[in-house]
Amino acid sequence: MSSVPRLEVIGITGIPELTGGESLGSLIADAAQAQGTPLQDGDVLVVTQKIVSKAEFRLVDLSSIEPSPLAVNFADETQKDPRLVELVLRESKSVVRMDSERGIIISETRHGFVCANAGIDNSNVPGDDIVCLLPEDSDRSARTIREEIKHVTGGTDVAIVISDTFGRAWRDGHANIAIGVAGMNPVKDYRGTLDVNGMVLKVTTIAAADELAAAAELVTAKAIQVPVALIRGYDYEPIEDATIAPLIRERSKDMFR
Repeated sequence: MSSVPRLEVIGITGIPELTGGESLGSLIADAAQAQGTPLQDGDVLVVTQKIVSKAEFRLVDLSSIEPSPLAVNFADETQKDPRLVELVLRESKSVVRMDSERGIIISETRHGFVCANAGIDNSNVPGDDIVCLLPEDSDRSARTIREEIKHVTGGTDVAIVISDTFGRAWRDGHANIAIGVAGMNPVKDYRGTLDVNGMVLKVTTIAAADELAAAAELVTAKAIQVPVALIRGYDYEPIEDATIAPLIRERSKDMFR
C-alpha cells in the first residue's frame, strides 16, 4: 500500500523584532528548537520578505528622498507622496504602466519581478515615513540563511524560500509567491511523465516554490508576528545553485507587455 501524501505547515514563533544586521539563520534555528520543532534535513523554510529586508537594512526614511519632476507630476495627479513615487521609480528597472486613475505604478524590479510599486510597502515598519524595499538579491538572501542554518545546527540541510505578497493576473485577491530560493528547484516539471490514463504530459510545470509560499501564508499571515513557516514532508528536488529565475517569465512570452 502506498503511503498517504502529507505535508505539515508549522509557524515558527519567538523571532524578535529586527533592527538590522541579525543572523536570520541563527534566529530561525533557535526559535524552531525552542518551540519543540527542531529543524530536520529536508525541511523547507518559507521566510517572509519583510524580516529579510529588515535584517538587510532595506528600510528607507522618505525624508531622505528628493523627488524628481516626473515623481512630482504623478503625485500631483494621484495625491500620492512624491517621495514614495520617486523611490518606486528608483527601484524599478523599467516601468510597465503608470496608472494615474488608480495611483499605481506597475514596474519591473531589478530582480525581474513585475509588480505594483516595485514591491515597496509600509506595513509592519516603524514610523509613518518609513518604507520597506525588497532585498537587493533575494536568492543571495536565501543562500545566506541556508548557510547560516547549516553552520549553527551542525549541518542540517534545508531549503529556503523567500516569500512576498503579490497580485495575480486574471484573478482578484493576493497570494504569497516566492521571490528567492536556495537549495531546491523552484519548479516541479511533469513533462515527459504519464498521467493516470497513460498519456504523456507535454506542458505541465508546477511553480512549486510559489505553492509552498502560498501554503506558508496560512500560518504566517500579515499581523500575527510569525514571519517564518516550516514545511515538512515536501519532496523537493535539491539543487545547490538554485535561483528564482525559472519562475520569471521571459518578456517575449509576457502577454501584458
